[in-house]
Amino acid sequence: MIGDRRDVPTYAELKARTDGPPGSSWGVFGTDDQLGTMNFLTAEHAVEATRLVRSGRIFNLDYAVNAFRPAPSGTRPAAQHHIFANNPNHRDDWLDSFYLQSSSQIDALRHIRHPRHGFYGGAADDDIAVGAPSLGIQLLAEKGIVGRGVLLDLGRHFERRGTPIDLASNQMFTPADLEDAAAAQGLELRSGDILLLRTGWAAYYIETLSDSERAAFSTRIRHPGLAQSEEMIAWLWDRQLAMVASDDSGVEAHPVDPDSGLVDPDEPAPERGVLHNGMMHRPLIALLGLSLGELWNLEALADDCARDGVFEFLLTAKPLNLVGGVGSPPNAMAIK
Repeated sequence: MIGDRRDVPTYAELKARTDGPPGSSWGVFGTDDQLGTMNFLTAEHAVEATRLVRSGRIFNLDYAVNAFRPAPSGTRPAAQHHIFANNPNHRDDWLDSFYLQSSSQIDALRHIRHPRHGFYGGAADDDIAVGAPSLGIQLLAEKGIVGRGVLLDLGRHFERRGTPIDLASNQMFTPADLEDAAAAQGLELRSGDILLLRTGWAAYYIETLSDSERAAFSTRIRHPGLAQSEEMIAWLWDRQLAMVASDDSGVEAHPVDPDSGLVDPDEPAPERGVLHNGMMHRPLIALLGLSLGELWNLEALADDCARDGVFEFLLTAKPLNLVGGVGSPPNAMAIK
């Protein structure tokens, strides 16, 4: 279902704009906006979402800090936890090498810039610095993420169709796949929803891959996810989703579709890390202001939804209040 706010342009209208980058939502939520699609999540949505709590069952949606060892990106070493005591009756602790996007995470809007248009809203490159507040994760901490979460269990959907997801591949899910899964679950998307996509990939990485296979993963990153296309970008925007989170390493499939029209053939490959050329991260985060969540722990929630047939719930997330943070563990829960 298309989002129900009629005061918001469609993606086709955004692509045709001449008063800002085509395909951007810059200015849609105000000239100084730094929340992007989180503006779809209102106080009224929070109130409505509380009415979804019936049993009080709570599901932790965060994997442990060092659950992904090594981290799939290959550039984020494990955190080191230290405990000390000032006296025999006291304990305190700290973390070294705590990479905020090494496990379950939410990306702040400063995570990715568009190669041509820059950061969301036209934020200056110099403002994306340590301690500077522009587009930082603290903005989501201050707002708080409380609303209707909805789960699309793609893993079970494809199993029911007799075509299980190949978790070792970059299998790509189209808008039609998402629509089919929602229809099969009897789920209607609404403006302001927080969409969770379960593939089963995170559990596969942790539980199935050997130590050597995980160690080699970052040299050949390959996982299923959303297909890169203008159609997919339009689908996500036009449903007025507040946020999209998945249990894979990037929400979208990797390697990317070379024929999507999003790849710049002249862009050099980075010396290290993930190849972002052709990823929807750029238009979704930098142009539309859509925060993305990755590596979320959706297994127990998906099991429960499969048992009772209810795929909507109250979802809360409280990122770290780190001024200028690029990302954060979500500290997310689903309550049914």
